Amino acid sequence: MNLLSTSFRRLGWFVAASVLLAFSLADDTFPVYLVERLQAFNTAYPKEKVYVQTDKPYYTVGETIWLKGYLFDGPSHLADSVSKVLYVDLLQIESQKVVVHRILKAENGYATGDIALGDSLASGAYVLRAYTGWMRNFPEEYFFSKPLTLLRTDVGPVQAMTTAPGSLQPDVQFFPEGGQLVNGIEGRVAFKTVSPAGKGLETSGFVLSSAGDTVTGFSTKHLGMGYFSIKPETGQTYTAFVKLGDGSTHQYPLPAAQPEGYMMVVDNITNRENVRIYVRNNKPASVQGRFTVIAQSRGKAVQAAQGEVTKKAVVVQIPRQLFPEGISQLTLFDEANQPVCERLVFIEKNNRLTIHLKPSKPTFSPREKVELNISVTDESEKPVRANLALAATDAGQVLEKEPYAADLVSHLLLNSDLKGSVEQPGYYFDPANKERLPDLDVLMMTQGWRRFVWKEVLQETYPAPQHPIEQGLVLSGRVVRPNQKTPGKVTLTVLVMQPDSSRDILSGEADENGRFGVYGLSFQDSTRVMIQAVMGKNNRNLEIQLDNLINPAVKLTKIPYNPLVFQRDELADYLKHVKEYQEIEAQIRRNREILLKEVTIRKRREVPTDSRKIYGQASNTIKVDQTMTGGAMTVLDMLRGRVAGVNVSGSAMNPTVQIRGSANFSGVVEPLFLIDGMPVSKESILTVSVYDVESIDVLKGASATIFGSRASGGAIAVYTKRGSPDYDYTKDKSPGTLVAVVPGYRAIRAFYAPRYDETKPEHVRPDFRSTLHWAPMIQTGDDGKAQLTFFASDARTPVRVVAEGASTDGRPGVGKAVFEVK
Repeated sequence: MNLLSTSFRRLGWFVAASVLLAFSLADDTFPVYLVERLQAFNTAYPKEKVYVQTDKPYYTVGETIWLKGYLFDGPSHLADSVSKVLYVDLLQIESQKVVVHRILKAENGYATGDIALGDSLASGAYVLRAYTGWMRNFPEEYFFSKPLTLLRTDVGPVQAMTTAPGSLQPDVQFFPEGGQLVNGIEGRVAFKTVSPAGKGLETSGFVLSSAGDTVTGFSTKHLGMGYFSIKPETGQTYTAFVKLGDGSTHQYPLPAAQPEGYMMVVDNITNRENVRIYVRNNKPASVQGRFTVIAQSRGKAVQAAQGEVTKKAVVVQIPRQLFPEGISQLTLFDEANQPVCERLVFIEKNNRLTIHLKPSKPTFSPREKVELNISVTDESEKPVRANLALAATDAGQVLEKEPYAADLVSHLLLNSDLKGSVEQPGYYFDPANKERLPDLDVLMMTQGWRRFVWKEVLQETYPAPQHPIEQGLVLSGRVVRPNQKTPGKVTLTVLVMQPDSSRDILSGEADENGRFGVYGLSFQDSTRVMIQAVMGKNNRNLEIQLDNLINPAVKLTKIPYNPLVFQRDELADYLKHVKEYQEIEAQIRRNREILLKEVTIRKRREVPTDSRKIYGQASNTIKVDQTMTGGAMTVLDMLRGRVAGVNVSGSAMNPTVQIRGSANFSGVVEPLFLIDGMPVSKESILTVSVYDVESIDVLKGASATIFGSRASGGAIAVYTKRGSPDYDYTKDKSPGTLVAVVPGYRAIRAFYAPRYDETKPEHVRPDFRSTLHWAPMIQTGDDGKAQLTFFASDARTPVRVVAEGASTDGRPGVGKAVFEVK
């Protein structure tokens, strides 16, 4: 019997005695104000959603996690968010630390990457976390998070798992529908029983009043969740007695009922056309005014309506067609315009993609070429252009340990709008489960959800977000005096030294508080950056501090402690094959090292080129060292008496320089002066610190002709340490200058997939890879079709293929297929 339908039959008198209220936008100013503030809040704080698809749910140290990130606009689910940077962290649960951090470049809402699992990682439970910089303005509960298990070939599967922390007692919670119980009004109380590992437990029990009367009995409906009806009476308190699977019984007090107020009961099951909201109150007759009900989904108002407080029972009806698919929030405001009741509902519309995966035949031979036809259609079987990622894995090695695990569909429509972990989220989207919608409604009654609180929404002004929307990489920080006080406005120069030797130079100012930010940058991982700050004309007595460039603090609240638990022999083949493969790779590396030691290579030593020099060989070159800088006030002082044919006369700050033979009827013709290849005046040469000089070249006669008539008196070229392409800026401690190596975009690696239709030496090795193929960027055409080819391995086993993806308008889909290799 459907418990939800039974509940509403018990409340049938409520419907008969109520006043049916058509759900339309009311004329009162408060509903209009609610809609306006909701729109303003959503504009000030637009939401984003992130999902990360991986090739499998568990890995062995030494393997690679292949991943693809999806970025969605929060309200509309359009598959292209504003942010262009995606951060991915691998967290170890036991240590609560980030062990791997990646920065991925997102284009058109998609980002691809990988995480190579180093040998130093311990086996155990991990979490893959992903977020944008903008998402850091909101609670971490809304970051994407996914549990992963890491194994080691030198540690068995059973030993790899650690015991769950915390108490061994299960957690039992009770949730009055709408948020509160009210004396004299019948309502429903949902409950949830969860084990220490985060799994729902089957329980049963009963409720006793303080007078000792049995009020009702109850039992779980699905995954530890259920509900019961109760009508609290004045002067009574209530206690639930919960019986666990081991036979023990535990007592839990129910939330205290309010003496007066509102009750909200929602029927999202029995009517196909409308969502019905039953509102009752026991306010005294002297209380006048209107209550307000507003429905909103992902920050967008659906509709708002009002009812008179004097009407003690009202039914509000919302047409289902007005809601988008997914979670919506219903809020009841009392006559004083205060939120008093709230309830979530899930609207099922099946507005999702169907992904068909069809191998060219049901059975293949080892190492045979596999052709896979892909087609994507909508609910009307019309073709759809979609972007997909596909993983093909050895089903004998990669086991499906978690039934109804999270995927793109369940995350986008369910998990991303809920706090806490949802157990078996895929269950609620499988049409084969006849009770999935009633069970989903119970989930909405028990799962906490607070994208925002109304107190924040109803503010007239909103504080500025701390973290900006990132259209590219960001360098931000603060400039302070040595005493840590604010210096006021400061001129900044930023030099980004790309790995390909190209350089980007930017300039700007810090604000009155010394804060600065450089936005929209694009550079690769581990790039060297120099920031120079100057106050006034030439005051560099400043310190530069960069903001945390790594990741937010770890606070694991979304994912329960839920490592995959394996039987001793379940992964025997998987661990064996991984160990064999790693040993082969190690032997190949050793062989290469031996081979290199036995080969003698003879080649004429090449003089390293310096991009700052446009000429060939200098007439004379001085390599500056500490013995030369001692006592020298200027760069030209270091030339005195050190280079034959070069005469430096006069005082240190007003010298005359002459290269032998450089004179005419007007007198001495001084040489052309250059700093790092750029012609400068003699006065500029005198301002260069002797400690910054790396070398000095002297060009005489024909050597200087490349510079034309400007160098009729020869040339003196000064090369600084800072200008050298090999200069290590991390050793530079100049005042007002900060040099740092900052993380940039992770370079995209291609998944290695052997082609057995080509003869190669490495094909002689055995092939028992657990992931046979990973294709992160599959684009279907206007006909909704695409084709993919890869090769089977040596394993005679079923191969499981999973594809996930979305259309540009945000409709998600998941497709699966299995074929045999014999």
